[in-house]
Amino acid sequence: MSTAEDLEAMAKRRGFFWPAGQIYSPVAGFWNYGPLGARVFNALIDAWRKWWIYDEDAYEIVTTNILPEIVWEASGHKEGFNDKQTMCVKCHMRWRADHLLEEKLKIKGLEGKSPEELTELIRKNNIKCPECGGKLSDVFVFNLMFKINVGPTGETPCYLRPETTQSSVIDFPFVYRSQRAKLPTKIAQIGRSFRNEISPRQTLIRMREFSMAELQIFFNPENDKYEKFAEIANDKINLLSAEARLSGKETAVEITVSEAIKKGLIPNELIGYYLSKVQKFFIFLGFEKKHLRFKELLDDEKAHYSKRHWDFEVYTDDFGWVECVNNAWRTDYDLSRHEKYSKQKLSVFEDNKHILPHLYEPSFGLDRIFLHLMLHAWRNDGKRTWLALKPMLAPYHVAVFPLVKKDGLDKVAEDVYNKLKVKFKAFYDASDSIGRRYARVDEIGVPFSITIDYDTKSDGSVTIRDRDTTKQVRIKISEIENYLEKHIS
Repeated sequence: MSTAEDLEAMAKRRGFFWPAGQIYSPVAGFWNYGPLGARVFNALIDAWRKWWIYDEDAYEIVTTNILPEIVWEASGHKEGFNDKQTMCVKCHMRWRADHLLEEKLKIKGLEGKSPEELTELIRKNNIKCPECGGKLSDVFVFNLMFKINVGPTGETPCYLRPETTQSSVIDFPFVYRSQRAKLPTKIAQIGRSFRNEISPRQTLIRMREFSMAELQIFFNPENDKYEKFAEIANDKINLLSAEARLSGKETAVEITVSEAIKKGLIPNELIGYYLSKVQKFFIFLGFEKKHLRFKELLDDEKAHYSKRHWDFEVYTDDFGWVECVNNAWRTDYDLSRHEKYSKQKLSVFEDNKHILPHLYEPSFGLDRIFLHLMLHAWRNDGKRTWLALKPMLAPYHVAVFPLVKKDGLDKVAEDVYNKLKVKFKAFYDASDSIGRRYARVDEIGVPFSITIDYDTKSDGSVTIRDRDTTKQVRIKISEIENYLEKHIS
């Protein structure tokens, strides 16, 4: 089996994630996090909140999943948030046309092709239905939003949101005024979004309900300087520019942010700062830089709202390069459209003039990041399997074991556990041999295991075992907290 298949099997067995509604016939594209997955997922959110809300002095808001139809007309999603699909005329299975063709023809870059161009490729290459071998229909456009009718008679047409952005845009003037803010104004959201994917697949990569963490930065487009830029000017990022892609290149180059701006590959200091910070955040989470890159989208690949757009991608052997962060310079598209449709002014007054801010947005797909963290942490040396997650992301920081459940060792172990769980994510297990217990916590990524043995009763010392190296050291019970604080932070 592949790493992804091994990981999925372990995730279901140990309680990281599994299909929603699985005692029935699960509907594709919906996944639940189990007890261990929820712990890792929440640790990821905690890290994101520190980096992108607290460190950025951003205003976090919590908004509704449902918005009226007029919002999505104004945003352009009702008209332009589409995928191209084809249907088997025999079994009536539906497929996302560009993905099907990329898979069958072993090529990339078909997302921006028109329905007519995709239909021509299907006919030219005699592509058949993967399910039954039947003939495929001409390619047609399919809107990805879930429509719902609100009210006792369904009189109010609404949609589940496909992104959190529109709520931030609509609420921008209220946040700006209530918090006495100044540009650039940063609004953050962490929440659920919904997209009626034609063919959801690859577990947590392409889902119909998923979690996003987004930072919307509203800034003055006339100011091309950014106060924090000096901090990252010489940082090197892995960049595959649109210019390089148009010349046939598909390998990112390492370039400093300041040099990328000079060459016009990045438009201004603010965007350069946030691109660099995205890469730094992923390295902080534990990814290797060689597995990370920014890919700038071409004109026919960009969303309807985007002037410049960089997909931040993570590489795995199982899935290749996968977008995990959408970095979009949306200009004043959103605010100007909502001004038009709402007939309300959304500009701000600064420096003795009215300014309609531009919007730049790094949008993080939390489920994809979670899955890639797990894939990159997966280890198997032929003797054992372990998850080499950073301690702060692990479902538990430490496991506490009595060597045996007798002679008072279990009582001492319970006392140690009860003290540690006040400050740390601690886990207690007294079942089976000590070797089996080590194997169980290795598999789920617990970085440290404490064993209470007979020497503990005589000298007050315990064994602490490291998950990654399996090396053990002895320390006093009184030293455990300091040891864990040093190694977990």
